[in-house]
Parts: sequence; C-alpha cells; structure tokens
Amino acid sequence: MTKTLVTIDEWNRKDHYNFFSKFDEPFFGVTVTIDCTVAYKKAKASKTSFFLYYLYRALEAANQIENFKYRIIDDKVYLFDTINASPTISRPDHTFGFSFVNYNEDEIAFRDDALKVIKKVQESTSLFPGEDDKINVIHFSALPWLNFTSMSHARNYKYPDSCPKISFGKLITIDNTKTMSVSIHAHHGLVDGYHVGLFVDKFQALLNK
Repeated sequence: MTKTLVTIDEWNRKDHYNFFSKFDEPFFGVTVTIDCTVAYKKAKASKTSFFLYYLYRALEAANQIENFKYRIIDDKVYLFDTINASPTISRPDHTFGFSFVNYNEDEIAFRDDALKVIKKVQESTSLFPGEDDKINVIHFSALPWLNFTSMSHARNYKYPDSCPKISFGKLITIDNTKTMSVSIHAHHGLVDGYHVGLFVDKFQALLNK
C-alpha cells in the first residue's frame, strides 16, 4: 500500500478541500445509465461472471483517475498508487458480507482472487468475514433487483470516510440493448463532477472493448 502525502497549500484543490471537508455530508452522488450490451455478450461467451466482468472494469477505470485515488487520513490527504475493491457479497440466506479484493492488472488473476473471496464470504455469517477495514478501496455494491434512478447510502458522519461508493443496478433489456444503472458517490473535497464524468466515460469505453 504505497501512498504519497499531498501538500495542501500547493494543491490546486486547496480551497475545494478546505471548503467541502467541513461539511457534515461532503459526499455528492449521481446516477447514470451504462450500455452493457457488448460487455454482457463477452462475459457470457467467456463463461465469466458478469458481476466480476463489470466490477473489474469499474476498478480499472477508477485506477486511471487520480482524484479517485485520494483519501483523507487524520485530516491529511494522500494519493494512493493503487485502489482496490471492497464489494458487498450476497449470501443464499439474503444477507451480505463486506469483502476486500486486490486490484490486479491481470484480469484472470483478479477474477481468481475474487472468486476465493466470494466463497469465503458466502460461507461465513459475519458482516466482516475477511480483511480489516481499509481506506485504499472503493465501496462497491450491486442491487440486481432494482432499476434505480437515484441512490443514497447509510452514513456515519462521525466516521471520517473519504472512499467513493459505486453501486450497480438491475440489467435491463430493451430492443436488444442491455443497460444498467450505476450510482457514483464521492467526497466533494477530492472529486468533482468532471472526474465522475471521466470515470463514466472510461468505464463505458472498457465495457465496449
């Protein structure tokens, strides 16, 4: 876990950070619709879990955007070299557990690691069956039952959270086109709408490859 301290006074986001970090709720969120037609076809053709297929590409896109790799620790801002995934994993009894999956530029290695983590969570009854809470992550969740148009998250304002939260909705098919709602929430002291737009564009491009 390599990170670099950001010198706030020399940072072009100094005023933005100082302003929004004082908010009780510094997170903002948007919901967009992503075209999954190509991605779904490729995932099924390769007999790959569609969830892991799009999760990998979302994490890959986030790691290409510097602002998605900023985190706040003890009122200091750090830039992490790599951001990993902390997805919620559903269980057969309709509960879920939190998990931690390392990002890997090798998609097959990422997928193999993720499958092991998923198995461990599904065989556990704990909310936190794996790694301790980490900050160099994005909190991912999937709501495959809902074609949502907006999203909010349970938040503990006393906890100094700065991890982006990305949620995926139900896969919808209309006229042979498959789409999915994606919600992105981020700390406004670290991320602006411009950076969310970059993420969406990169994520869509990776799904279309």
